[in-house]
Amino acid sequence: MSFTECQLHFINRGGNTVYASGELIRQLKLAGRKTVKLKLGTKAVRTPIRRVRKPGKHLYVPAHLRNAIRIPRNGISYVRSETGEMHLGPLIGIMTTSLYRSADRPFGARTELVKSFLKAGSRKAFYFAFHPRDINWQNETVTAYFLNRNGKWGRKVVPLPDVIYNRLPSRKTEKTPNMLALKEKLVRKGIAIFNWGFFDKWDVYELLQNDEDAKAHIPESYINPTPEQIRQLLAKHQFIYLKPTSGSLGKGIYRITYSRQRGYFVRFRRNGRNALLRFKKFQGLLNLLKHNQGRLHHYVAQQGIKLIELDRCPLDFRFHMVKNGSNDWVIGGIGAKKAGRGSVTTHVRTGGQVIPPETALSRIYGREKASSLLAEARKTAIKLAKAIERNYSYRIGELGFDLGIDQDGRIWMFEANSKPGRSIFKHPSLKSDGKRTLSLIFEHCLYLSRFRKSKGES
Repeated sequence: MSFTECQLHFINRGGNTVYASGELIRQLKLAGRKTVKLKLGTKAVRTPIRRVRKPGKHLYVPAHLRNAIRIPRNGISYVRSETGEMHLGPLIGIMTTSLYRSADRPFGARTELVKSFLKAGSRKAFYFAFHPRDINWQNETVTAYFLNRNGKWGRKVVPLPDVIYNRLPSRKTEKTPNMLALKEKLVRKGIAIFNWGFFDKWDVYELLQNDEDAKAHIPESYINPTPEQIRQLLAKHQFIYLKPTSGSLGKGIYRITYSRQRGYFVRFRRNGRNALLRFKKFQGLLNLLKHNQGRLHHYVAQQGIKLIELDRCPLDFRFHMVKNGSNDWVIGGIGAKKAGRGSVTTHVRTGGQVIPPETALSRIYGREKASSLLAEARKTAIKLAKAIERNYSYRIGELGFDLGIDQDGRIWMFEANSKPGRSIFKHPSLKSDGKRTLSLIFEHCLYLSRFRKSKGES
């Protein structure tokens, strides 16, 4: 395979011959070929190729061929060749949905987020966004949203892409039979789709419970716990968390503490406020949790961990993990999160605060030990990402970890998110990391579409 980039031109000329400069033909190792298969996404046409005298790397495509494979724009394009095929692109689609959309906000509240992804690569590849309903299966095309040079939205019909980055925001939508069938159909078409779906909290524990590299970092946990399991966890660990299996943003979480002398204390979020209740008897606790039929359904009970504290508030860390252009896991950004007073979690929406991790750890331990702890946490995050990937059935390109450090320096993983939020990147010191993750996602799309130079190639 040969790979380069070229200047793509559209010409008003009849026929179906493409014209390439000598340098482009040499780079793509197409010398001596009379015809090539010109391809974009899933569309391809067989066409004669002729050499033109022009310095640099140029490709000239007549209108008939442009329309046949639906090339969305001219300008810079990557191109690779393999066994007589000239593949333009890559064609990369971000798949998402929105209940409300308009001409200037086609993805509703997520429009600016989608824009930020496209800006990272739209001048180097054919990078677009779309709703699942924009797919025309009969023609194998997508009516796609592109950003023009002025940052405005335009719609163009293009072939099914080489790669799809799944940013569907709804767990409910993701699990519908229609959506599962759509994704399976895309895979059968040979399209690389990554971030297949949301993890439920128990999914991650099942993936990692027998993994030697990961299980030491997973708190003791039970799905749909019985009252007796809750009682035993509290006796063993003094406090636990109850988390809804499909929850997010800290919603529906209870922190339960047990004291032999004083009973059961429960912290949770109610009517937008942090609440604290005390029960002398275990049955009172169960009544609050609306326990029925002998179990707490759709909840995970998890061992409580005594985290390190800053200003007497628990501290944990969000690691935003991304796969890069070499298919390696890298850490895109880290945010330390300090819990708000009386909050069950460290989420900003419940009073939490994002702090640069070096700053937070240095205030607790001093610079030298802070550096050592953070380095160990980085190694653990990479190790956990690799463990999830090797135990998961689908392709993953991005993960968000909530990691904690206990008061003995041990590192724990509380949650793994397959579609992590980006709120930590709002912090001024993390904005550059946020931009870097956008570029890393694009680079990973290039890898998945095989629009990369081979190792050792200059």
